[in-house]
Amino acid sequence: MRCPCRKKSETTLYADCCEPYHLGRHSAPTAEKLMRSRYAAFALGKADYLLRTWHAATRPQSVQLTPGEEWVQLRVLAAKEDGDRAKVEFIAKSRRGGRTDTLHETSRFVREDGRWFYVDGAITD
Repeated sequence: MRCPCRKKSETTLYADCCEPYHLGRHSAPTAEKLMRSRYAAFALGKADYLLRTWHAATRPQSVQLTPGEEWVQLRVLAAKEDGDRAKVEFIAKSRRGGRTDTLHETSRFVREDGRWFYVDGAITD
């Protein structure tokens, strides 16, 4: 299976991309790879991974995934790390009930004890 975080034209397999992070075998080595793996987790319905990679200071009690929502495209616009802090700007598209939605976000990440965590994101209209 092609990894959901990659373009449809790419042949990167899920087993070689985000699956090792989802299974806890490895931690994402960069904030961009964590963001990509979180997108894949949304696409594959892995709410537990989303919670595990959310920083404790901003983590919700639970993550509610939208039934019938299909994540169809991810485009990373920019990724910048500055020591143990990072920002990743991306556009993600989802489809539900024949309607396509676009999410344009700049996410903030922090690295603690060698692991990256999602902190929060600013949505651009």
